Amino acid sequence: MNLVGRILKEQSSNFHLILRLARYDMKGKYQLHYLGAVWQFLTPVIQVLLYWLVFGIGIRGGAPVHGVPFFAWLMVGLIPWFFISPSILQGSNSVYARVSLVSKMKFPVSILPTVTIISNSFQLIVMLVVLAFIFIVYGINPGLHILQLPYYLVSLFVFLFAVTLLGSTISTIVRDFQQALQAIMRMMVYLLPILWDQSRLPHVFQTILKLNPIYYLIEGFRNSFLGYAWFYDDWIYTLYFWVVTLLILLVGSVLHIKFRKKFIDYL
Repeated sequence: MNLVGRILKEQSSNFHLILRLARYDMKGKYQLHYLGAVWQFLTPVIQVLLYWLVFGIGIRGGAPVHGVPFFAWLMVGLIPWFFISPSILQGSNSVYARVSLVSKMKFPVSILPTVTIISNSFQLIVMLVVLAFIFIVYGINPGLHILQLPYYLVSLFVFLFAVTLLGSTISTIVRDFQQALQAIMRMMVYLLPILWDQSRLPHVFQTILKLNPIYYLIEGFRNSFLGYAWFYDDWIYTLYFWVVTLLILLVGSVLHIKFRKKFIDYL
């Protein structure tokens, strides 16, 4: 646990550096494009429309999900996913992509995944504002359940940090890991109940889906925005999520501390 504390201390003591690098990263992504940062929102908008046409109009025929318009239900699931997927992929590649630039200076390499997460947070914030506007248009009132959204946001950031810390270490040592991760993330958008309703699945299959911590986060956003349940209603599943997340953080911290002085040797 001392290693976890060491990693977390590096994040807190370099917080201003993280924010500064995240701002530069966000500006640098699209500076050579004519539309600039607009692509950060144009791409997910195109994806949302495609998923809505295929799954909402094509497959469901426009039918609502538990009384909620499919488009609103779909957006609640896609918004965290549009943050989770690129953060995991980019965060897992962050050390490999930049370690050659910082290897000759005293630089806390563990903050590189965090920089990626913070950089992608701007898109999350804007899309949450857009979601609020959509809910106003549809007349959807989340009720008091929206008060638990900060909890799920904290859960989301902690999980992403744990996964990207571990992923960035493995990806630097074994480059095949990054390719496998990209394939897994492409499949996961269809395997998880982001685009479809899992309520009609047999209980055993729903239990299998819950083994993926991302399921907890996606459903948590729907519980918050659509007023389905409180996070403590299924306290066993909440406990499972935190045990898995903290275990990933522990393993990631141990491996990162062990190998980070040798990262440059794997380039």
